[in-house]
Amino acid sequence: MRCPARPKIAPHRNASTRKLSEEALAEFAKFFLEVCLEQVNFMESLMQPDRLRTRILQWAEEEVRLSNLSPKSGSVLEAVLFRGELPRGAVAGIPGVRDRHARRVVSALVARGVLASESTRAPLTLVFPAALASRLMPGLFPEHVSGGYPHRNR
Repeated sequence: MRCPARPKIAPHRNASTRKLSEEALAEFAKFFLEVCLEQVNFMESLMQPDRLRTRILQWAEEEVRLSNLSPKSGSVLEAVLFRGELPRGAVAGIPGVRDRHARRVVSALVARGVLASESTRAPLTLVFPAALASRLMPGLFPEHVSGGYPHRNR
């Protein structure tokens, strides 16, 4: 059984129709880009990227005070945050972090779920674990409440 032939679409013969089509496309493109910008601005207001570094370092300081992390953990997190990824060998180059200590710092940060890598030789990348979502991006995620849902006023 043969499929019916698609109808041929005639090219624009009328210059005014072509101009209207181009104007409509331009209007839609403008509308689309304005919506994109609004969404970027909205997400920026929720995530507050200018304060992300502070929130990450405050979390690391608290974990150091609780003896869950090494005192140089904040320096490693800050380096990964600014570089996007950090070769494992570069951790020992961070001021105050020696080679043996670097491995312990990285292991603790990986165990806490804030650093990850695809293999033991791959670069380290920053991870935002779900357990820290409301802490690191408070506008984007609601505060964690036991039972899984925020309480509602009745």
